[in-house]
Amino acid sequence: MAHVVIIGGGFAGVWSAAGAALARARADITADANADAGLRITLIAPGEHLVLRPRLYEPEPDQAKVELRRILDPIGVAHVRAAVSTIDTGRRTVAAGGREIGYDRLVLAAGSALVRPHGLPGAERLFDIDTLDGARRLTAHLRGRDDYTAVVVGAGFVGLEAATALAARGRVLLVDRSPVVGDQLGAGPRPEIEAALDALGVQCRLGTTVAEVSDGRAVLSDGTEVAADAVVWSAGLRASDLTRQISRDLDALGRVPVDRRLRALPEVFAAGDTAAAPFDAGRTVMQACQHAVPLGKVAGYNAAADLLGVPLRDFTPGPYVTCLDLGGAGAVFTRGWERTVMAAGAEGAAVKKWINDHIHPPVDDAAQILAAADQVRLDIPFFPREDAVRAG
Repeated sequence: MAHVVIIGGGFAGVWSAAGAALARARADITADANADAGLRITLIAPGEHLVLRPRLYEPEPDQAKVELRRILDPIGVAHVRAAVSTIDTGRRTVAAGGREIGYDRLVLAAGSALVRPHGLPGAERLFDIDTLDGARRLTAHLRGRDDYTAVVVGAGFVGLEAATALAARGRVLLVDRSPVVGDQLGAGPRPEIEAALDALGVQCRLGTTVAEVSDGRAVLSDGTEVAADAVVWSAGLRASDLTRQISRDLDALGRVPVDRRLRALPEVFAAGDTAAAPFDAGRTVMQACQHAVPLGKVAGYNAAADLLGVPLRDFTPGPYVTCLDLGGAGAVFTRGWERTVMAAGAEGAAVKKWINDHIHPPVDDAAQILAAADQVRLDIPFFPREDAVRAG
């Protein structure tokens, strides 16, 4: 029996599994009486939960997880709890947890990891919200303290959400090498972001970074010493190193180039933060949940369809949107790559809440899970008007 193997238990990996199961279900329906549309699907990931990574900035990170068995079991996907160490594309095998697993089609959806500083004195004292364990460690460190001082390094998407959440109970200093906050977010939402930081009392030190961390303090690159009960590192993401075992032609984020069907090699597809998938003629997708989910659905579907004689799908992402949580100042919701602000403050927070609620996959019900896998584009209600933004 043919075998689809999926590496990764995040959004892209889970939705790849569901997409593969959807293709299998369709092949079963269309197969004639003498045909066998059987297909094994295996997801390899060390944890037992899908971690809702975009929500790890929230005060209770343990609420940002879903048991994998409640998604995989109903749709007939096996779960091997192990980390993949080696991919042999010539032999079509992967090594995971001391065993070798063969595949006919592979989906690499191993995600990305925070780029940690090298040679930074006191780096072992840094906190992060990149993983559930990291978010738990930060939460435990600050629990019960209402007057802490936190330094957040990186004024990008993750850093801004972390800084504005932490400002609810303590003093926050936000530092970034860039001369402006939210440099990669562009000029569109910057006035709303700056106003929110001012309203929450978040201080900014731009054009600098942290050069040393010790107990209760941090030294900035300009020599300034500041109080710091916690230093939270949020600067930069890079794709899993497993991409290097698929291709030597990686992009600047370490991602594997793929075509419109998300194929990287004849027997290998890639999805989520490991895939440099084309968004349009001049851009590739973002390392973000809004692209990881549809990438997974399409890559998993195509990996299975390629074996079952079901027509493959093109990846056709919807218009790009962003929604940045700004803590007690609400949120800012933008549309398009120029990030035109469509809602801010309380209205933006309503959009953000809707998005955070809807990134939870359905559980325990195979029909609902497969129906969601077939919905590659997600309707995001736009507030305050009644039109909708189409987001892939």
